[in-house]
Amino acid sequence: MDRILRVNMTDRTAAFEPLPEKYKHRAGRWLTSSIVHDEVPATCHPLGPNNKVVFSPGIVTGTSSPTSSRISVGGKSPLTGGIKEANAGTGWGRRLAVLGIRAIVVEGRPKDDGFWLLKVTKDDASFEPADAWTGKRLSEVYPDVFAEHGGLDSVDVCSIGVAGEHRMAAAGVCFNDQEGRPNRYAGRGGLGAVLGSKGLKFIVVDDGKADGVEIADEELFDEGRKKLAAALTEHAITKPKGALNTYGTAVLVNIINEAGALPTNNFRSGRFDGAAKIAGEAIFEGNKERTGGELYNHPCSPGCVICCSNTWHREDGTEHTSCIEYESAWALGANCRIDDLDQVAELNQLCNEYGLDTIEIGGAIAVAMEGGVAPFGDGARAIELVHEIGEATPLGRILGGGALTTGRTFGVARVPHVKGQNMPAYEPRAIKGIGMTYAVSTMGADHTSGYTIAPEILGVSGKLDPLNPDKAELARTFQYATAFIDSTGHCLFIAFAILDIASGFEGMIDECNGVLGTEWTADDVARIGKEILELERDFNRRAGFTELDDRLPEFMTYEPLPPHDVVWDVADSEIDKVFSGQA
Repeated sequence: MDRILRVNMTDRTAAFEPLPEKYKHRAGRWLTSSIVHDEVPATCHPLGPNNKVVFSPGIVTGTSSPTSSRISVGGKSPLTGGIKEANAGTGWGRRLAVLGIRAIVVEGRPKDDGFWLLKVTKDDASFEPADAWTGKRLSEVYPDVFAEHGGLDSVDVCSIGVAGEHRMAAAGVCFNDQEGRPNRYAGRGGLGAVLGSKGLKFIVVDDGKADGVEIADEELFDEGRKKLAAALTEHAITKPKGALNTYGTAVLVNIINEAGALPTNNFRSGRFDGAAKIAGEAIFEGNKERTGGELYNHPCSPGCVICCSNTWHREDGTEHTSCIEYESAWALGANCRIDDLDQVAELNQLCNEYGLDTIEIGGAIAVAMEGGVAPFGDGARAIELVHEIGEATPLGRILGGGALTTGRTFGVARVPHVKGQNMPAYEPRAIKGIGMTYAVSTMGADHTSGYTIAPEILGVSGKLDPLNPDKAELARTFQYATAFIDSTGHCLFIAFAILDIASGFEGMIDECNGVLGTEWTADDVARIGKEILELERDFNRRAGFTELDDRLPEFMTYEPLPPHDVVWDVADSEIDKVFSGQA
């Protein structure tokens, strides 16, 4: 019963359509990028009526596969002007999958003002006014939405915050976690602003009486599921009480800092002397002190066996925020030279409340600090700046437009971006492979496009020298593999186990074959990944992108980065080889 729900916000209609034959095996990023490529004019204004927002659960989302409840969100990005896919771990996508909905396509633009809630059930999709819930923090409105629509046992919620309502380019798409908290984000690229332009505040999914995901070969699927689950529970990084379960993704703070690649003071240094104060170990020990017990992390979504999501508590033991990811600890901490974990937590929570991408906002604040708006290290002032965004003041709108907008406004030349998107928490001058990923990614600077940190820093699938610039083939193969993983519905973190444990990789493929009835092999992983990247690159070409957009900022080519005192020294010709097939 695979189908598409097409939602037209111009006349506020919603109707189910059969899944086109050419899309029968596509899901997740593969499907969102296909629909955006095929239906969205590449030169359209991202906030105009011709852009679309596409939601798609992965191939195995909604099954008993481990760590597979990801939802992909796609569209044309108001931040980069190119194609975008962002994904999140949440039960919302799982409910969509068990309803037999392969994608929701939101199109058009309202003729009137106001915001709406879309309620999706097995046989119906209907609209309700949502203006009463606008202009507020998301934690204020989620309990009411759940109460009015059957509770957490029955529904999951997707929404935008006030940043999306005001169409800010750093606005993300928010989903609830398993406790109902609004904190799971498809954050990057400003897709929350696109939903805001369409007047869609909430999408509530109720999977009552659903038939479930159809599985073509139950035996093969179960074999694959068991192989992958065994690999995930065996690998040191992903196993229970392993690195991620104990310290969360913020375990990387000390690791990347030691490698001299933790961007500090708006990418002026690769080391932060306050790193240990905001790291995963500090979160673990701080929680232990404040709550009186050891708190291992929790799953972000149903079926997750990695469980890397943490919760930070205040001094009185009450919950402050969930979750402080590595990227958030860095962006709101080291990048702004803030080493107070309570201030970082407050900044993180405000981003959750206002519907913001923590990476882009941390980047914007650091650039604003560079421009004299606040001193580096002033956490109290940084908190005030995020409130400005939440209040949509003129300064807040500038910051909510992202790092590049902030830099242009305040005359700052040192903006660490690619294609208009702020760089994540890995310094490309000190880790060359991730720099090449930033450069050529269809999404702008994005570590999740091809996580070469795995071999370059963590030694997964073999240790590589991070300072060696010969990384074109690495960047290409990792991006192909990642595009496939993003299409399965699995969390990217399964990559650690499937890279090191062959049976885990086999299990992932077996699961997909079991669900779809296909006969894919390892070669098909690269083939499909390549096809996805070619669709995305074609969209960007039609949008006006050239190889000149696949470049890192100029300042990185002449400013040596301490402590290694290295510059970005990868030739443009080498970057262009990543997808030329000549690497």
